[in-house]
Amino acid sequence: MAKRSSGILLFRRAAGGDLEVLLVHPGGPFWAKKDLGAWSIPKGEHDEGEDAQACAIREFTEETGSAPNPGELTDLGTVKLKSRKVVQAWALEGDLDASTVTSNTFSLQWPPRSGTFQDFPEVDRAEWFGLEEAAERINEAQAAFLERLRTRFG
Repeated sequence: MAKRSSGILLFRRAAGGDLEVLLVHPGGPFWAKKDLGAWSIPKGEHDEGEDAQACAIREFTEETGSAPNPGELTDLGTVKLKSRKVVQAWALEGDLDASTVTSNTFSLQWPPRSGTFQDFPEVDRAEWFGLEEAAERINEAQAAFLERLRTRFG
């Protein structure tokens, strides 16, 4: 059975009415020097029987340090990553100061085989992007969420 993740694509309208989306960059040493194609929506794994929308809200809060603002979540469907993980996303209009994002952490043996464990943030930064730039930075499979957002709200 494929792993499942759920997340929220937070969006806002810029001064000219263009859509901007909040993306997060994964933390830890593997992602430290990766940029294009490395960004993601705030998301996380959940069990098959767990409520996916509740998971999306929980993971957004854990990865940004802020609960998503109240509002209607619009289903953007699912995508399948190269890892075969299935990601489901919801769009939510809102705002968040990206400079204040503080994520939960994970522990990793680093350097490898050193016996030393270090804590790293799941998300090391967040940023607002216009849809074109977001499409360059987001994980390739998740770019479909941007097109679905544009179709529904653009």
